[in-house]
Amino acid sequence: MAVCARLCGVGPSRGCRRRQQRRGPAETTAADSEPDTDPEEERIEAGAAALYGSGGGRSAAPSPPPRCSLLELPPELLVEIFASLPGTDLPSLAQVCTKFRRILHTDTIWRRRCREEYGVCENLRKLEITGVSFRDVYAKRINPRVKSGRFMKILPDYEHMEYRDVYTCLLHRYRHILGLWQPDIGPYGGLLNVVVDGLFIIGWMYLPPHDPHVDDPMRFKPLFRIHLMERKSATVECMYGHRGPHNGHIQIVKKDEFSTKCNQTDHHRMSGGRQEEFRTWLREEWGRTLEDIFHEHMQELILMKFIYTSQYDNCLTYRRIYLPPSHPDDLIRPGLFKGTYGSHGLEIVMLSFHGKCARATKITGDPNIPAGQQTVEIDLMHRIQLPDVENLRNFNELSRIVLEVREQVRQEQQQQEDRPEDGEGRGRQSPREPQCGPAQPSTGLAAEKGRAPGDGGAVAVEEQPAQCGQGQPFVLPVGVSSRNEDYPRTCSMCFYGTGLIAGHGFTSPERTPGIFILFDKDRFGFIWLELKSFSLYSRVQATFRNADAPSPQAFEEMLKNIQSLTS
Repeated sequence: MAVCARLCGVGPSRGCRRRQQRRGPAETTAADSEPDTDPEEERIEAGAAALYGSGGGRSAAPSPPPRCSLLELPPELLVEIFASLPGTDLPSLAQVCTKFRRILHTDTIWRRRCREEYGVCENLRKLEITGVSFRDVYAKRINPRVKSGRFMKILPDYEHMEYRDVYTCLLHRYRHILGLWQPDIGPYGGLLNVVVDGLFIIGWMYLPPHDPHVDDPMRFKPLFRIHLMERKSATVECMYGHRGPHNGHIQIVKKDEFSTKCNQTDHHRMSGGRQEEFRTWLREEWGRTLEDIFHEHMQELILMKFIYTSQYDNCLTYRRIYLPPSHPDDLIRPGLFKGTYGSHGLEIVMLSFHGKCARATKITGDPNIPAGQQTVEIDLMHRIQLPDVENLRNFNELSRIVLEVREQVRQEQQQQEDRPEDGEGRGRQSPREPQCGPAQPSTGLAAEKGRAPGDGGAVAVEEQPAQCGQGQPFVLPVGVSSRNEDYPRTCSMCFYGTGLIAGHGFTSPERTPGIFILFDKDRFGFIWLELKSFSLYSRVQATFRNADAPSPQAFEEMLKNIQSLTS
């Protein structure tokens, strides 16, 4: 047993040859003098020898087969078994016996747990990625301002670090902050994604692209990072500002909530004072200078946002958010979208489906409609047939169609108050039928209830399937403003909806009628009739880990919580 332990590197002489070569003569002698077997192993082996020794005579009765124990398995097999267990169970397993505790010092076990549970793929012994040393990767990706001659002062001691320390002191300790979060920055909100990035835990703030390029990819910047500078000590660093990482602090307040604090806010200041900080922020946030923005109201909104957000100095409280659960009957795949909001620029919304309706909830907001509020609600039971292109250019004609549908919705709501049991369990029929194309007849509830008086009736599914490539021509009515003129010129289907509008400071909020336009699986739009404005939304093309809701009820509760914070 001891020979096997030596061969696989988990016995008293475990470790690589390089580590053994660094030992002095005294350390080598001490290691060789340690007992190679555990008392529990000796007891089992002695019992087995006595059992087999008693059966030496021919006339003796056959002895029963010896009982098999985990202690009798070879160490290399135990390593494979222990590596398959959750990392949270391994500390308890180490308390069983000395042999198990010795085997659990094998770094292969913890390396596999780090990879399978948290996605860590770097090798602590061979820190090279595609021929580039990890030291260079660190310099270019994490800290570009550090010179090569100063690496040894700032880089962790990876040579003597073990995956067990990475798992227990970094990944497991901070596992509760992984996922998507919304910072509490008043009405503006935000989207933070905390991920395991190599041997770091990094909090990336996701930002919409520069207005009005809604189809461009998201931008992101690091706000904080956590890593091991020593074997058993995790270090939190603030990444805010332009002077490199500096001392920070993270506190897990309660379940699904944590806060960050910067201990060196002077690193956020710039030599040119607030004016230089504002110009730098404006280039990063909007991609332009203040002189390039001619709209006076937009200038006021931009300056107001800078003053409000800069006062936090990265000392923020974050609340967990989940991605919406999907269903095969959904109109399109739910998720995060970036949309145009006039002078407020681009904002992030979350599209989710709730039976007979769909909702777009703001993840980032503005002083009029803050983050957390439901900016758009779509009635999936009332599909609208748009007029031909020439009549669609007439705003009055479009407004007449929508108002007729709104009147029909009011009448049906009045009827449902008298018969609340009608239509139960059929709320997802309308989104499913358009996705199925001509194979589904137009006898569903959506087709029956969607016909509005006059020309604004509901379309039959056979006439306009969502995924058959036969889109209807679309053009914005004359007088409807749009931040992005490069909107799609064909749409799949349209539904009646309402949009939330309010005065500055979320005063006098009210829902006004509008039209939800589905262009394709990744883009949709909304026409605000009262504002004569058009918003274009494009899907956020990013993959988020640890962001799925544990249950539909948990997602609904999350929506209520973020909405109550800004109500």
